[in-house]
Amino acid sequence: MRKVFVTIAISAMLSACGGSDTANPSAENKDTAKTEAAKTAPVNQAELDAGLTMIGSLDCTTCHRISEKNLGPAYTEVAQKYEPTPANIDSLCVKIIKGGTGVWGQTPMTPHPTLSMDSARTMVKYIMSLRNQQ
Repeated sequence: MRKVFVTIAISAMLSACGGSDTANPSAENKDTAKTEAAKTAPVNQAELDAGLTMIGSLDCTTCHRISEKNLGPAYTEVAQKYEPTPANIDSLCVKIIKGGTGVWGQTPMTPHPTLSMDSARTMVKYIMSLRNQQ
């Protein structure tokens, strides 16, 4: 009988202590929504200007133009192809840093290994800001 009582007591304590994951699902949804909103928050004009300046200071304009295809796709085409989600932004940053080929044809994209993720992210945010331009 004592073992049954101890088992029930331990079970009650565990269930009372471990219910925070589902105790308030609306609070969890709000936290997730806040996190997602922060990741996709609007970019201020100064950050967009910084992205454009970085693009101009590197060799990007050798292959890319804002609204017309050159050796590589136009930035407006890139912005149309990818939703501006945190995952896509990070993926494009890695592509800028490591280079790549195959998504837009067989012309390889030059890698930029000395570029930081933060700098690449600023550039990608500028490119994504062109999403609604033709």
